[in-house]
Amino acid sequence: MNGFVGVIEQKIMPFANKLGNQRHMVAIRKGIIATMPLTIVGSFFTILLNIPIESVAAIIEPYREVLDVPFRYTVGLLALYATFGIATSLARSYKLDTLTVSIVATMAFLVTAAPPLRVFEGVEGVIDAGRYMNIANLGSGSLFGSIVTAILTVEIYRFFIEKKITIKMPDGVPPEVSNSFTALIPGAVILVFFWVIRHMLGFDLNGFLSNLLMPLKGVLAGNSLFGGLLTVFLICFFWVLGIHGPAIMGPVIRPFWDMSIAENMEAFQAGTSAQNLPNIFTEQFLQWFIWIGGAGTTFALVVLFMFSKSKYLKKLGQLSFLPGLFNINEPMIFGAPIVMNPVLAIPFIGAPLITTTISYFATISGLVPRMAARLGFAMPAPIAAWMSTDWSIMAAILVIFNFVLTLGIYYPFFKVFEKQQLQKEAEEIAQEMAAEASAATIVEAK
Repeated sequence: MNGFVGVIEQKIMPFANKLGNQRHMVAIRKGIIATMPLTIVGSFFTILLNIPIESVAAIIEPYREVLDVPFRYTVGLLALYATFGIATSLARSYKLDTLTVSIVATMAFLVTAAPPLRVFEGVEGVIDAGRYMNIANLGSGSLFGSIVTAILTVEIYRFFIEKKITIKMPDGVPPEVSNSFTALIPGAVILVFFWVIRHMLGFDLNGFLSNLLMPLKGVLAGNSLFGGLLTVFLICFFWVLGIHGPAIMGPVIRPFWDMSIAENMEAFQAGTSAQNLPNIFTEQFLQWFIWIGGAGTTFALVVLFMFSKSKYLKKLGQLSFLPGLFNINEPMIFGAPIVMNPVLAIPFIGAPLITTTISYFATISGLVPRMAARLGFAMPAPIAAWMSTDWSIMAAILVIFNFVLTLGIYYPFFKVFEKQQLQKEAEEIAQEMAAEASAATIVEAK
């Protein structure tokens, strides 16, 4: 194990450190991490709305729309908040006016991602005639668009500042006022730039990026191991890039997923045994056997974090335990972070590929039945797998086996990442002690 960790440190870490310290990568990472409090709070409301107990669900049902609001304004607007955070971090690295640049970037993202929709004839009790903004366009599905928009905004703004193409106010004008006038020309150019692209030329940046990253439909339509592995790889790979994997893959693969589980349910109702149902790679197969704790099987990483020597990782693991138990892993993806993190990205992608292969052969061998039911995603995986496969105890055992295996896969990468984090924490403590010693020396000198 130590030899494998050494290989990671010697072969992977030099490239990882170079990539991780790149200015734009740092800005993306910091900007997304800044949204972590929102994702944690929003995750708990998701759990509340998906408690798989009929009596509790009946009590919640009359208040569902109200209880859904916190989620919509936290995780549901993730890309909007990320735009502000990324722009702030990148602008700070260039020593620009961070507040002004971040506001301009947020405006640019809204212009790009959420064009107002005009409703000419409203529906009584539902919507009135007028102009509306679809906030669904501001969620994690547009995260990659927010990254590009934030970076472009900061770079355009920096160009105007460095070339001194600004309105300069006389000396003595308060900085707040001076900064506002300085931002007029670059802010106007940025607004017009994104407005022309989106509204005059009709170019949808988010749609373009989605289409650019969209895999071929025919490759994912089958029921083969290759198709399942490709789906798992792409979802995890997009998450590593900071893109909501299911949001990108959904338009392509979800119709086939829905068709597959419907065929399985119909066959099961007609008397076919769960072992002989027609489809293996349903969404539920991935949900319960592979996504234990969320995409990337991150519940294993949550458990490792909980016992970490690093204070930050231990606290993050504790905070992420309950959401992870119910398959919500945004706190881990954006909090560790796994996004743009070459060390954790390897097991995040690799572990699900291994467990997918194992689960596939366990299924075709008849050891584990196929999915015969469709349950809400916010359920602990062993219980959901047990229920979904006609109460097969082997399905629950497979989930536990995959989880233990994933612990072993994550462990060496976790130790490398923990070592990095401990070094950072030690440096911070040393800096604090040096600052305190310096302050004490000054006091004694006086």
